[in-house]
Amino acid sequence: MVERIRVGDVMTRDFVHINPDSSVFECARKMMKKRVGSLVVKENDKLHGIITEKDLVWAMTKKPDKLKEIKAKDVLTRKLVTISPEATIHQALEKMNKKKLRRLPVVNNKKIVGYVTLKDIVKFIPEVFEENREFERIREESEKMKKSESATKGTFHENICEECGNFDILLSIDGRMICESCKDEM
Repeated sequence: MVERIRVGDVMTRDFVHINPDSSVFECARKMMKKRVGSLVVKENDKLHGIITEKDLVWAMTKKPDKLKEIKAKDVLTRKLVTISPEATIHQALEKMNKKKLRRLPVVNNKKIVGYVTLKDIVKFIPEVFEENREFERIREESEKMKKSESATKGTFHENICEECGNFDILLSIDGRMICESCKDEM
């Protein structure tokens, strides 16, 4: 059943978005008002990136007194993983699981047409939740093992990836600190 349902069937078409020139303060305010964990940063129909709660926390810890001056375009996640509305929700779940994501912008002909979250999929097909909960449990155990192994080797670093800008466990590759996802793409 999951293999036949398209992302376009479950995606949110009326997603919460913000302009790239909006301040980080405005982003935080809008996220609180709309009760969402991320914002799509777009201008017209052109996708610039997304801002997540992690991005806001990063900005708040780096420059807490400049939140009204820092622009969304300065802290957003640019290296996006997107999906087509024609893809199946099974493909979306696989992509989310592989890249450790909870949300994907839906792009058609280089224009953002929607936003699909794990929550959207779970609402549509509750049995997917059980499958995903197992994925999440396995992922958490795997992360614990990685942290434990890295800590004993002295190579454990948790910071902002120099490649994608996400906060994650970092590895030192060719003198650069990058996350596991970026390492896999090399």
